[in-house]
Amino acid sequence: MGRGRVQLKRIENKINRQVTFSKRRSGIFKKAHEISVLCDADVGLIIFSNRGKLFEFSSDSCMEKVLEKYERYSYAERQLNSNDQDQTQVNWTFDFAKLKAKLELLQRNHRHYLGQDLDSLNMKDIQSLEQQLDTALKHIRSRKNQLMHESISQLQKKERAMQDQNNTLAKKIKERGKISAQSEGMQWPQQQNHNQQGLPEASNYEAFNHASLPSLNMRY
Repeated sequence: MGRGRVQLKRIENKINRQVTFSKRRSGIFKKAHEISVLCDADVGLIIFSNRGKLFEFSSDSCMEKVLEKYERYSYAERQLNSNDQDQTQVNWTFDFAKLKAKLELLQRNHRHYLGQDLDSLNMKDIQSLEQQLDTALKHIRSRKNQLMHESISQLQKKERAMQDQNNTLAKKIKERGKISAQSEGMQWPQQQNHNQQGLPEASNYEAFNHASLPSLNMRY
């Protein structure tokens, strides 16, 4: 007897359900990769777990390109099938869906850059993410080195300006010291001459004393 077809239904056991989801997810990702390589097809696969966790596969390096292509084709198809609808409403709906998809993509990329939610990435995606981070890190280091060089250059200019000010002050102090020394050297001989002119000669002083003193005649 041949094996009967297994009826598909929800797995009640939580652990078995999680194990099955992990195996089937890996298998469908593998099949998506094979068809993209063998048939040169653009493949975009999106899976949400029962907890709302996102898993995706893209044959291109960026899922956004696949989504944009899908949006263009789906928009064109909606245009053909909705001639009776208001054109403005369709445009608004398309723009909203497009912006929402881009926002979700940016949020997901931001989490990847922070090292979060990496379980959904394959080896190719991890390598692409690593290359993007390396490039960004090189730009950051380059900008950091530029700012450091500019800061050092400004400090060197300030140092040279302060050195010039110190040299100018030292020169002024030295010049004032010379002028002060010369002024003191000129005042010293003048003071000596003034002292010598103020004193009377010894002979004149003695004659003055003899002439001024009265003579006393003592008689006994």
